[in-house]
Amino acid sequence: MPTTPSRPAQGGAARTAGGPSGAPRRRADAERSIVSIVAAGLECFREDSQASMTAVARAAGVSRVTLYSHFPSREALFEAVLAYSVNEADKALEAQELDVGPADEAMARMVHSCWRILDQHSFLVTASEGLVGEPRRRRQHRTVLDRVDRLIARGQEEGVFRTDLPRTWLVTVFYSLLHTATGETGARRLRAGEAASVLERTLLAALRK
Repeated sequence: MPTTPSRPAQGGAARTAGGPSGAPRRRADAERSIVSIVAAGLECFREDSQASMTAVARAAGVSRVTLYSHFPSREALFEAVLAYSVNEADKALEAQELDVGPADEAMARMVHSCWRILDQHSFLVTASEGLVGEPRRRRQHRTVLDRVDRLIARGQEEGVFRTDLPRTWLVTVFYSLLHTATGETGARRLRAGEAASVLERTLLAALRK
């Protein structure tokens, strides 16, 4: 999985004021700075969940002024890093062709794919504590959760997933179990190598009729 984002979500507006000839260059420079900052933020938060803005600026090779011009707060930067991680998860799910084959088999593929991304970026869960509230963190995952919702709806139409519980609740079960698994593996109550298969069996048992 790549560690350098190609075009991350911005936590703040890039400043690109200038004349007709200078503006495109400034926009390109701003984009490169944003890419460097988010990539550096990803690595800094991986090494230290409490990494400072100064540490991120140093790792990105930019000044604090430049960093704050794009991301006015540590929270804004973290949200951009989280958005990049979620985008990577969404791209991984796109590659799984979740519309192909029986819904329960597609769900198994989805679980394994989501866990691979989440396991690699589990440090973001720790780093987000006290920085990004759960409602905002869940909104960041909206694109991925929309895929979960569509797949559960397909499974219900195929008659393999239960319909006696609200679909929104079943999506929440999916989201909550995956994030709980990161805590369990971190606490060594669940082996990381077994987590995906444990999640698959648990979720399919909860979803099937």
